[in-house]
Amino acid sequence: MIAVVAPIVGLGGRIVLWDINLSARPGELLVLAGPNGAGKTTLLRAMAGLLPGFASQDPRRVAYVPQGARCAWGMSVREVVALGRVPHGDDRAEPVEAAIVACGLASLAGERIDRVSGGEARRAMLARALATEPDALLLDEPTADLDPAAAHAMMALLRRRTAAGVCVVVVLHALELALHHATRLVVMEGGRIVADAEPEAALPRAALAFGLPYGLNPRAGLLPPAQGERYGADRSGDDQGR
Repeated sequence: MIAVVAPIVGLGGRIVLWDINLSARPGELLVLAGPNGAGKTTLLRAMAGLLPGFASQDPRRVAYVPQGARCAWGMSVREVVALGRVPHGDDRAEPVEAAIVACGLASLAGERIDRVSGGEARRAMLARALATEPDALLLDEPTADLDPAAAHAMMALLRRRTAAGVCVVVVLHALELALHHATRLVVMEGGRIVADAEPEAALPRAALAFGLPYGLNPRAGLLPPAQGERYGADRSGDDQGR
């Protein structure tokens, strides 16, 4: 379990979080949602032990991937993913190769990380975290650079990790991803947690936080991939920027 209990959290001389009491348990895929400036990233960083006053986390147990994580070095995708073993001080190949395959990067493993697309680089950053084999994954907007199919595939991958007992906490703006994949939706507004429930139960409060109406939409829309669909080894649908 990973938890944060804090009456107030201050940064830069101002209070940014209020009345926080949140814990994420093994086997959960918890989504933090809310409008810009609600405090989602700050709360995630507190859970990661990256803010003053919060205990540091063991990097072998807790893997944190910040928003926009990218590697500009001239390393291969495989070399970047292998950095996930640094906290353990070993060079075991099995977790690295398993993470590469899980994230659909097998055909890109030898490519330079600074020459792949934004979505592919995002998947490499996730693979690096998976290679650590952590008990908890803390991810800030991991689907931001991905096309819809790739975003669903990533969330499905994270959900499968929870089946193995991993605790996953994800910051998302895409509520449709939370509805399809999360086990729990925590809504934030103004630095406070205003809802904490199963996704469908928390959705009305999320709509209010975003200033949007809540209800059924009869218009046609995209559906998530079939259950169990995984990243393809040669998938190239998220190749913007290449």
